[in-house]
Amino acid sequence: MHPALRPALVLLAFAGIAAAAGAAGQHGHPQAHQHGELSLAIAVDGEQLSIALEAPLDSLLGFERAPRTDAERHAAAAVLARLRDAAALFTPDAAARCTAGPVALEPGPLAPGAAASAAPEHADLEASYSFRCTQPAQLRALQTTLLDAFPRVRRIEVQVAGPRGQRKATLQRPARTIELTR
Repeated sequence: MHPALRPALVLLAFAGIAAAAGAAGQHGHPQAHQHGELSLAIAVDGEQLSIALEAPLDSLLGFERAPRTDAERHAAAAVLARLRDAAALFTPDAAARCTAGPVALEPGPLAPGAAASAAPEHADLEASYSFRCTQPAQLRALQTTLLDAFPRVRRIEVQVAGPRGQRKATLQRPARTIELTR
């Protein structure tokens, strides 16, 4: 397997486990789209720290369709720019010596050329982040500024998979720390 593909496959496998767990929730239905909430799936595999973010556009922007006005287009561009800055949103333990890698965004109706009429009523945005950590044994926690950057977000549902197992957590203001090794 090509080394560049391994982190993505680990995160995809973890996301599949998380989706299956969510689908097995209340009455066997998948978890609903929740305004004011976003979810993070975090995988630690060797030197690779991978983060997948999923959020209703309303939680990030206040609307869930293609922008219609100049003000909405500027607001959408600002949200996308903020989401592309992995190092501003996530800070791994300094001792782990992590470097931010590529960011991938699936902006839904915020994508260039998206038509407002083609967008679903409840649209999500997905992003994935990658960090390479040269001292992964020192990676114990991850700081995030997501609650500061996006005031409409009230809660972050976190799932972590790493060498010490899997765990879930919920982050609410003023918390900013995601424990990776508990």
